[in-house]
Amino acid sequence: MFHGGGGPWHGGPNIQMQRLRGAIDAGDDDSLGKIYDGKVMRRLPRYMAWVKLNLVLGTLGTVIRTLTTLIMPVLVASAIDDYIKTGDLNGLNIICLIYVGVAMLMWFGQFLETLNLTYAGQGIIFRLRNQMFNHLHSLSMSFFERNKVGKLMSRVQNDVDQLQTLMTQDIIGLFANVLMLVAIAAVMMTMNFKLALITLTVLPALGVIMFIWQKFAQRSFIKVRQAISVVNDQLQEGISGVKVTQSMSRENVNLKQFDKANRAHLDANKEAARLQAFMMPTVEILTNTAFALVLVFGGFQIQAGTMTPGVLLAFLLYIQRFFAPVMEIIMLYTEIQRATASGIRILELLDVEPEIKDAPHAIEIASIKGGITFNNVSFSYETGKEVLHDINLTINPGETVAIAGHTGAGKSSLTGLLARFYEVSGGSILIDGIPVTTIKQQSLRKQIAIVPQDPFLFSGTIEENIRYGNLGASHEDVVEAARAAGAHNMIMRLEKGYATPVGERGNNLSAGQRQLICLARALIANPRILILDEATSSVDTNTERIMQASLNRIARGRTCIIIAHRLSTVTGADRIVVLQNGRIVEVGSHQELMAKQGVYCHMFETLASGSG
Repeated sequence: MFHGGGGPWHGGPNIQMQRLRGAIDAGDDDSLGKIYDGKVMRRLPRYMAWVKLNLVLGTLGTVIRTLTTLIMPVLVASAIDDYIKTGDLNGLNIICLIYVGVAMLMWFGQFLETLNLTYAGQGIIFRLRNQMFNHLHSLSMSFFERNKVGKLMSRVQNDVDQLQTLMTQDIIGLFANVLMLVAIAAVMMTMNFKLALITLTVLPALGVIMFIWQKFAQRSFIKVRQAISVVNDQLQEGISGVKVTQSMSRENVNLKQFDKANRAHLDANKEAARLQAFMMPTVEILTNTAFALVLVFGGFQIQAGTMTPGVLLAFLLYIQRFFAPVMEIIMLYTEIQRATASGIRILELLDVEPEIKDAPHAIEIASIKGGITFNNVSFSYETGKEVLHDINLTINPGETVAIAGHTGAGKSSLTGLLARFYEVSGGSILIDGIPVTTIKQQSLRKQIAIVPQDPFLFSGTIEENIRYGNLGASHEDVVEAARAAGAHNMIMRLEKGYATPVGERGNNLSAGQRQLICLARALIANPRILILDEATSSVDTNTERIMQASLNRIARGRTCIIIAHRLSTVTGADRIVVLQNGRIVEVGSHQELMAKQGVYCHMFETLASGSG
């Protein structure tokens, strides 16, 4: 029996169930939104406007496909009643050619719909992800400290996918299905009003069954999402910590934990499968019940001469087309809920304002001498918990100053404030007498380079990583920066030299090699202020010696701030600032502080003796 054109919205109940399951398993959030959320719906047109031509053409294709689907059974009925029964072969040939023409028009409509809605969806994904990527890079460091990377990745990946599905498939799909239902019902009632009413008597039963089933299905599919989220978390943690796992012989323990999570996922999927196994035959029973009713009552009408065989066949064909959109609409209810929840999460992220913004009349600084002044600076990550108290410090242009102190004393916080990764709670910071709050952030950070304790390298080659902060640098500039950092000889010993690929986070290189490359990356930007944030804490003594020799060369003409982990590396600094509990307790050269026999002297002697 002829079933008509499928299309992306009418693939039959089994395909619709697969679509729903796929959409639910795709993300990592288990929340469902409202079927209508004003905040999301009001802003959808802004994003849909990016691809309005594709959406218009896709909708046009949907209308063409719907109309041709409606015409085909009428043509079949006409062929039987008007030409086959009368033996008019010429008329039958003409009606068959018209049927083929309508089928070609349906193909064109479906092609137009599928192509343009796919283009629209990909266009929305492309622009929305770019917008979110750009927005994330405008946010302050404190935002990333409060939010997990995994959740942010979910917003940019899974939630964007869900939202574009809402804009390009769910809304148009709902429109297409409602249009199909209304049109089929209208045509059937026009053809035979009584038989149409008899056909539609199964709808209330289907509606009640689907309403009850959906409540169980929602809970079941949420369990599937929660379970796969736990599996993914344990898998990611297991892979990331495999070295620790093997070193502590915890393979069997971890396997048992993973097996428990994996089995929970299996059980959740079995429950969903049971619900699916119940629903599909139920829909088929109701469809076949409608078939039977039409055959019985239609047969009576044919015998009574009030109905023709062609009209009966048309009714049977329309029934095939009628129940798929009914189930699709019910399925779309859950999909739209999930997409709306994704839209809310995306908009919440896009509405986050950077905590640190440029002042309305912030200035650009083309070049600086490098003088730094901290005036009564206080700072707290959380309200009421100050980590820096009344910091007063002046660093002269070209001076090398080391910041020493125990863990948690506030050393890294001090330099983070200088680059405006965080905002001071009180007081002010000036560069060459200019408050940093009046300087554009990008302009300020171009003058500052930071070599972190944990060296981070990006995918690409060593040369590309060094050039990261100065894309216009030539190969000779890269080599010069590497020489200045003491990294050139190390790089040339590698098989491919500067073309050596860097693995994920630089894991194919040692900590010392990564640190030297990071130092070269900082130098190629030619900063006036160079900050080494415990940059030698995780390197071997040979690399530390190389970095120390490099620092003596590159410090000339630059203001250098060295956050010290190993006090032996800062003995040559012009001044050493000692922090204790967020306060400056001592300032002086190594010799002066040792002579004071104070906090610094005690720290130095303790570390030198190996007892602290």
